[in-house]
Amino acid sequence: MKKVLTYGTFDLLHWGHINLLKRAKDLGDYLIVAISTDEFNKLKNKKSYHNYENRKLILESIKYVDEVIPEDNWEQKVQDVISNNIDIFVMGDDWEGKFDFLQEYCKVVYLPRTKGISTTQIKEDLLLVSR
Repeated sequence: MKKVLTYGTFDLLHWGHINLLKRAKDLGDYLIVAISTDEFNKLKNKKSYHNYENRKLILESIKYVDEVIPEDNWEQKVQDVISNNIDIFVMGDDWEGKFDFLQEYCKVVYLPRTKGISTTQIKEDLLLVSR
């Protein structure tokens, strides 16, 4: 069985997220998604609309996702790859080159982001609407 791993916050889930998850799952047989915990988001000065448990529940209901694990810190990726026997690590291409150090442990793939949609844009649009 070929195992795939990706990371993200996955807040305000949209069709770009679904496209990324589908393309990641298409690379293997089993997709693990690591999502940032609320505590880790605070360390990154990032605020999610949904808390960790709700984001986890949403992701677990998506047919492409087989397992959801917490992301507690930047440094855990090597251990996650090793302990979960990961064959392919996947991230959006805006992270291109940032995770090449994982090539020692698995294949690293950077997928193009879905054009025309982003969580940041949704948040900015919602701010405009609320004014």
